[in-house]
Amino acid sequence: MGKEHRYTLTLDWVGNRGTGTDTYRSYDRNYVISADGKPEIVGSSDPAFLGDPTRWNPEELLLASVAACHKLWYLHLCTTRSIIVTRYSDQPSGIMIEEPNGAGQFKKVTLHPTVEITAGDPDVAQQLHGEVGAMCFIARSVNFPIHHQATVALVET
Repeated sequence: MGKEHRYTLTLDWVGNRGTGTDTYRSYDRNYVISADGKPEIVGSSDPAFLGDPTRWNPEELLLASVAACHKLWYLHLCTTRSIIVTRYSDQPSGIMIEEPNGAGQFKKVTLHPTVEITAGDPDVAQQLHGEVGAMCFIARSVNFPIHHQATVALVET
């Protein structure tokens, strides 16, 4: 049996304008995510759902989680293949479908990592992106496809 890891945090809704959820427009969607020893994350809903555009929304946080998990596993896999990564940047994108009744789900996520390596085989570095999905905890937990369009460049030092 594998190890079990537990995660906890606090999510506080801070959008009560005084009348609570009296009507759909009577409250803000703002919340604060906190955990011991970490900076707070201020969130809201997407502006399409009356959220504050200056705060992180759950869809962006999901996209960030997918991209961060991919990056962390990719870097690990590179170490096992003697590939030295010196730069990694990603501009992930996701498509969410909203149904007529207001429910919805992500249709897909596409990662666009740009990777610079100073040692190792660039072809293997490229192929490792395809191996990450079998390892990444987040990718293994979602029910939508995660694609990647990676660019790997061998940089002379």
